[in-house]
Amino acid sequence: MADAAPLQRVIEADVPAVSTAGATDDTVIGQAPFDCTVTSVEYVPEAAITGAATNNRAVSLVNKGADGAGSTTVATLTFGSGTNAAANDDRDLTLSGTAANLNLAAGDTLQWRSVPNGTGMADPGGIVRVTVERR
Repeated sequence: MADAAPLQRVIEADVPAVSTAGATDDTVIGQAPFDCTVTSVEYVPEAAITGAATNNRAVSLVNKGADGAGSTTVATLTFGSGTNAAANDDRDLTLSGTAANLNLAAGDTLQWRSVPNGTGMADPGGIVRVTVERR
């Protein structure tokens, strides 16, 4: 019964910079390799990010589903006041508090979303790492 054995996989992808403070970017980063649960999401920015109280940026992982029409937020990190990231150092996103939002079906498409709050701030881009575990 090898299919039932615990299996962990990391989905890693480059995500582009968003140099215009008020711009939004959505990037497909991969698909769920099997029915699984997201256990962690990390963002490794190429340059430092200094959070701001009002005009900041939120990054998130969204499950678009198998048909690409889904909108379930799996994890999010808002670079508000006091929430910073060092260049080339991983930063954990906060996983959804709704357990069902962490479950993926084989073939679900994962999207990285970078969205400004207020007038926003630039996003240097970098790498996103999603760790999933077979359920």
